[in-house]
Amino acid sequence: MRYLFLLIIVIPAIDIGVLLLSGKTIGVWPTIAIIILTGVLGAYMAKREGLQTIRRAREQLRYGEIPSEAVLDGICIIIGGTLLITPGFVTDLTGFLLLFPLTRRPFKYLIKNLWRKSIDKGNIKIIK
Repeated sequence: MRYLFLLIIVIPAIDIGVLLLSGKTIGVWPTIAIIILTGVLGAYMAKREGLQTIRRAREQLRYGEIPSEAVLDGICIIIGGTLLITPGFVTDLTGFLLLFPLTRRPFKYLIKNLWRKSIDKGNIKIIK
């Protein structure tokens, strides 16, 4: 429940504060231009990274491998692209971190650990 509170209340409040500060510091129009630029750049990068991930997953499936890393990459790319389309500098920074392969690794590790803990607690059940 506290994570939901963080996502719905705190993060947008921080983003609004940073946007107001940016508007006051560099001006309204440059702030709007940066927001639009990061949205367009983020959509382009998400598409590019997503297509590469799909190709990698297909290649792994072709060789009979389970594309688990590609699935985690895809999850990070979807979240990162969504954050980049959302106006705000904090969400944009997080979105870019999720799109770049090198900075995506810690997020993938975090997702794996969250899933592992949920499975261990019995919140997620694997049926064979």
